[in-house]
Amino acid sequence: MDSSAPAGLPGLDQRIAGCRACPRLVAWREEVARTKRAAFADWTYWGRPVPGFGPPDARLLIVGLAPAAHGGNRTGRMFTGDRSGDVLYEALYDVGLASQPTSVSAGDGLELYGVRVTAPVHCAPPANKPTPEERDTCRPWLVQELRLLRPTLRAVVVLGAFGWQAALPAFAAAGWTVPSPRPAFAHGAQVRLAAPTAPTAPADPAGPAAPAEPPALAAPDGPAALAAPADPHVPPALAAPDRLTALDLFGCFHVSQRNTFTGRLTPEMLRDVLRRAARTAGLAVRN
Repeated sequence: MDSSAPAGLPGLDQRIAGCRACPRLVAWREEVARTKRAAFADWTYWGRPVPGFGPPDARLLIVGLAPAAHGGNRTGRMFTGDRSGDVLYEALYDVGLASQPTSVSAGDGLELYGVRVTAPVHCAPPANKPTPEERDTCRPWLVQELRLLRPTLRAVVVLGAFGWQAALPAFAAAGWTVPSPRPAFAHGAQVRLAAPTAPTAPADPAGPAAPAEPPALAAPDGPAALAAPADPHVPPALAAPDRLTALDLFGCFHVSQRNTFTGRLTPEMLRDVLRRAARTAGLAVRN
């Protein structure tokens, strides 16, 4: 690992963006970046793993599935440039956790307040379906992200059953106690994970085993935005490393087009879960 790389979440984001551990995902994300969609022919696609987005002292984490081929894989930011992101960020704005209701590019000025957004798989998968092997290969990145967020993190919203199943082992590896048997996913579910009882050794900073880092690729349209600045809405005292607490986990149907178009997930359902989770995390929300 490059000793000059930044520490903390910015450094983790940088390492994630260079990962090439899963040959199928690497081939797909780069093929999509070359061929593009006609509507985005003038874009320079990101075409790499998409890191998490949001402040490093977030109190609430939102866990999705994987970047969209012409969304995050194009823009370089989670849930940015696709319909699912439109739904998510509009809801975050409505409840007071985002600076604007739209998310179109990495340089559009969007800020999240006390919230970070990530995924258990950082590369866009064919047909939006990572394999179990790809999910497991990518898990060390999520474990590292959770450990770095642990001093301030108080609640997590997991979007969909895939993310729920992928995240539970990561929470356990990051030091929280997951109930046994493992709780099943359900929209509106709330599960308390007991606090870490002792410091956990850091995960391998190199992440999943992978070939050498690829040559530098062009950044997506707009300024690069791999990590947001610290959130002024969160009191600095909450970041003390010795304040490790229990974590509340909330289930929510994924913000996919299928779920939103069919009414399985309505705007009211999504906002209700976000408000509950934000209040549990100690964040101020709008009704």
